[in-house]
Formats: sequence, C-alpha cells, structure tokens
Amino acid sequence: MTTLPPFLSPSHSQTTCASLLQELQIIWDEIGESDGERDKMLLELEQECLDIYRRKVEMTRKYKADLHHSLAKSESEIANLVSALGEHSFSFSRGKGTLKQQISSVRPVLEDLRSKKEQRVKDFTETQSQIARICAEIAGNGQSNMSSVPQVNELDLTVKKLGELKSHLQELQNEKIIRLQKVNSHINMIHELSVVISFDFLKTVSGIHSSLIDPANGQSESISNDTLAKLTGMVHSLQQEKQKRLQKLQCIGSTLIELWNLLDSPADERKRFEHVTSLISSSIDEVSRQGCLGLDIIEQVEVQVERLNVLKASKMKELVFKRQNELEEIYKGVHMDVNSDAARQILVNLIESENVDMFNLLSSMDDQIAKAKQEALSRRDILDKVEKWKHASEEEKWLDDYEKDENRYSAGRGVHKNLKRAEKARILVSKLPSVVENLTVKVKAWELEKGIPFLYDKASLLHMLEEYPVLRQEREEEMRRSRVLPGTFEPWIGDSGLDMV
Repeated sequence: MTTLPPFLSPSHSQTTCASLLQELQIIWDEIGESDGERDKMLLELEQECLDIYRRKVEMTRKYKADLHHSLAKSESEIANLVSALGEHSFSFSRGKGTLKQQISSVRPVLEDLRSKKEQRVKDFTETQSQIARICAEIAGNGQSNMSSVPQVNELDLTVKKLGELKSHLQELQNEKIIRLQKVNSHINMIHELSVVISFDFLKTVSGIHSSLIDPANGQSESISNDTLAKLTGMVHSLQQEKQKRLQKLQCIGSTLIELWNLLDSPADERKRFEHVTSLISSSIDEVSRQGCLGLDIIEQVEVQVERLNVLKASKMKELVFKRQNELEEIYKGVHMDVNSDAARQILVNLIESENVDMFNLLSSMDDQIAKAKQEALSRRDILDKVEKWKHASEEEKWLDDYEKDENRYSAGRGVHKNLKRAEKARILVSKLPSVVENLTVKVKAWELEKGIPFLYDKASLLHMLEEYPVLRQEREEEMRRSRVLPGTFEPWIGDSGLDMV
C-alpha cells in the first residue's frame, strides 16, 4: 500500500487543523463572534473539507475507470489488429501488476501492430493503385481515375489477401506487356506498310491515339481494346491497299513489257522502269522497298503505258506483217506450202476493220509461229534424209553423164578429181535403195502419227518415194538399150521423182 506524505497523515492533519482552529478561535474572540455563529462556521468548514475529499475520491475513481477503459480499448484494438493483419500465431497477455504497469506492457505491442497495419495499408494502397491504373489503361480511361485514392478494406489486411492482389497485379502487368508488344508490333507493321505505299505514318498513327506518337505528361502508349482494334483494322486496311496497288502495278507492268516487246523498245527505256517490272513476279511479302507502291509511281507507269499505246497503234500493222513474214520463212524452210497472198489479205482486212484486238491477233500469230516451229521440228529428221536422197540422186545423174563421156579418161585438167568423185558417187548410188526404203518407213510413221500426208513443196513425199524405184528401173532399161544401139540414147529420167525437190 502506498504511504501518504507526512503532511497528509492523520496526525499531521490533526495538528495542522488544531493549530488553525486555535488561531480561528483567537480571531473570533477578538472579533467577539457568538457561539452560534462560531458553530455555524465550524460546520461549514467541516462540510467543505468533506466535499474536497469526496471530489478527490471521485476523481481518483474516475481515473481508475479511465485506466480500465484504456486498457480494455487497447486490448480490443490489439485483437482487431491481430484479426485484420491475420497474425493468428500472435499471443499476448497483459501480465500482472497495477493498471499503469499493465498499460505500459500493452503500449509497445499496440504500437508495433499499428506500425504493421500502417505499412500493410500502404502496401494495399500501392498495389490497388497499380491495379486500378492498369485496368484504366486497358479500359481506355487513361489518367481520368488516377486522382482518387483506392479504398482499402482495413478489416482484411492479411498477407494472403495482399498476395492475391499482387498476383492479380502480376497478371495485369503481364497483360499490359503483351498489349504493349501488340501495339508496338502493329505500329511497326503500319510503318513498314506506310513506307512501301508512301502513306503519312505520323498522321495515320496519331489519328488512332495521340499517345502512340508522342506520349505526354508521363502518359504511356494506349493499350486499350479500342486502340488495339483500331491498330488491327489499320494494319488490315493498309495490307489490302498494298495488295491492291501491287496487283495494279503488276498488271500495268505486264502490259508495259508487252508493249516494249511489241515495239522493240530500247534497253535504256526499259531500264527506267526496272523498279516496276521487277515487282511483276514478287509476292506481297517480298515487296518492301521504300515508296515502290506509291501513287506517283503507279501514275508514272500509267502515263508511260498510255504513251506506248499511242505508238503501238501506228506500228501494229508493221508488227503483224513482220510476224507473217517470220511464219512464211518457217514454212518455206521446211518446204511446207502456205498461201501467203490470201493470208496477208485477211490480215489487212482485219486491221482495217478495227474490230480486232491487236494484242490478241499478235498473240494468235505468236501461237501460229510456235506451232509452225514445232511442226518444222517434227519434219526436220525426214527433211535431212530427203536432202541426202536428193544429193545422192544428183550424184547418180552426174555419174551417168560422166560414164557417157567417151573422153573422160583423156589427159587434161580435173581428170583425177573426176575419178575420185565418180568413185564416191558409185558408193552413194549403191546406198540409194536403202536410203529410199528407210525414208519411206519414216514418212509412213510420220503420216500415221499426224494423220495427214507429208507434203514436200505441195507434192506427196511418199508418192515420190514410191515412184522412184519404177523410174529408176526405167532409166536402167534405157541405159541398157543405149548400150545395145551405139550412138543412140534417150534422155535420163531417173530423177523425175525429184523434179520438185
């Protein structure tokens, strides 16, 4: 029990009060105060002393109650903090001792928990702010909601709840990274396409969202669904435009090459449009050169095609007959008959009628030339053998004339040379039957495959070959008769089968 100070002890109080009362009595005696008045004043004095003691007791009792209340409140706050922070392993006891001692033991625990709560609230606020910021960016709200502080539920500040929020934040951050990658990928694609087709890249992208070109005031690139959809749409639109322009340029470029070939344009003129013709066989992914699909390039090529079309009209007749001459030369080279006059008249009528597509006409003539070359190639082997037959027949005729010459052995210039030629001619003549036989087999096979007769300068080659043995036999008969009747002979007709060869 606490000891009272000496001046508050009962003995001290009595001594002090007695001396004061004695002094009061002396004063009253001097004043001449009545006994009744003195008793009244003493009673009041006693009552005032009791009131003072009573007030002090009440104040002390209230102070004790306040300490109990403060202790209970602290314990309640500790319990609430432990629950909110999820510190389930936390254990606390106020201990024993006076109220002040108990409060002193509670205070550091409470301060520690309050500090933990303050830090935890800060972590929640920061995490929820980042979540709200990314959600706003994805929703396309930008900075509109960033001024308001997110409300933190202080009844649930557990590590588990914070972990869930941080996990959600990580998912959103990953989503943001993916969206940024998509945005940058689309922007790069738009830039590549804009460079190829000569589009205003800055104007195109800033029209979708200003932050994509020049982020201001700490604002990052827009990653909203609306921005991504617009970027995707723009990429698709530019790809279609690129495809459309490439197809148009390829079509015009092909026409340009046809006109060049048609008009035999010089190499230096063709070289000026090399950057266009090189795209004809290119796929859309292979076209990446700056400005190669610009409208100015397409316009230049269109102007050039228009200019060449004007030239084409004046040279078309010349080109048509140039091809006709080539066709006739092919036929002539392989001894095929063609009615040149009739063909040329048909061409003149077609050109003058202006009802024919000259490109189609030239294309048709090119097809005829290709077909004629193929047909000439199929006749080449037989024609080579016909030449050998023709040469052997000519040598046979020369040999016959040579043997009729009675002075063939007379001394003179060229005798030795003629002897050698005669020797070679006899060898060729001896092979003539087999040459004719082999040639006949080939001609029959050709006619069987083609279904048409093999004509040689309008005459049937097979008929000539079949007629040759008969004519040769007749010549030999004439030769024999001429030997029987010296000085008389008939003209040689052994090569009559080759009169048209």
